[in-house]
Amino acid sequence: MAWLILLLAGILEVGWAVGLKVSHGLTRPWPAAATIVAMIASMALLALAVRTLPLGTAYAVWTGIGAVGTVLLGMALFGESASPVRLFCIGLILAGIVGLRLTEPGA
Repeated sequence: MAWLILLLAGILEVGWAVGLKVSHGLTRPWPAAATIVAMIASMALLALAVRTLPLGTAYAVWTGIGAVGTVLLGMALFGESASPVRLFCIGLILAGIVGLRLTEPGA
């Protein structure tokens, strides 16, 4: 269950990161409010996940999900570069996330 909570926390991290762009740096009220709610919810779920999961693993996976998701949405929504080097680096982050999950005791 902690891994599912951590996954949701990571997805919400993607949401608030994209929300920073959509809200123009928290200057548009409704997108800013949604961004702040996503930030709080993401941190709260991360806090729940680290009750069970090791801190270092949970934090690395959370930030990895956030980084990969944010880069992919940046490409899809904002026309950011999808160069082969960027895609390769995303693959490296994903490999790290999977590796941390697979090396966790009881995985």
